[in-house]
Amino acid sequence: MTQTLSPMHDDLPDKVYSVSETAQLVGISPHLLRQWEKRFPTEVKPRRNSANHRMYSREDIISLMRIKTLLYHNGMTAKGARQQLRQERFTDGQPRDISGMARIIDAIADESRAILNLFDPKVDELIPDQDDAFH
Repeated sequence: MTQTLSPMHDDLPDKVYSVSETAQLVGISPHLLRQWEKRFPTEVKPRRNSANHRMYSREDIISLMRIKTLLYHNGMTAKGARQQLRQERFTDGQPRDISGMARIIDAIADESRAILNLFDPKVDELIPDQDDAFH
C-alpha cells in the first residue's frame, strides 16, 4: 500500500528523503520524479548525500505535491504549471519572502555599483549608500 500525504502536509516530518521515499510519498514513479526535477528546476532542488544519491527536503516534497495537483487535478501543462507556481510566489503583487527580495535587491545594487566603479571611480560620491536608498 502506497502512503501519500494529506493535502495540508502537516504529517510530513522535516527530514531528507530518498528518491524511492519521495516518489512513494508523492504518489509518482521515480522516473517521473526525475523528469519533474528537469521540468521544474526552480521548485525541486534535491541535494546530494555523501554517496551522491539525490535527497529531497520537506519543501521539495510539498512542491512536488503542488506540481502533481496542477498537472493531474487541474489539467495544466508543465509550462502552465511553471507559470502558476511563479505567480504563487507573490501575494497581492508583493513577494512572499520580503527579506529574501531585500537581499536580492542589495546584491543587485552591489553589483551595479561595482560595474559603475569600473567606469568611474567617483561613482560612490554620486550614488547614495544602498542602506540609505533601500531601507
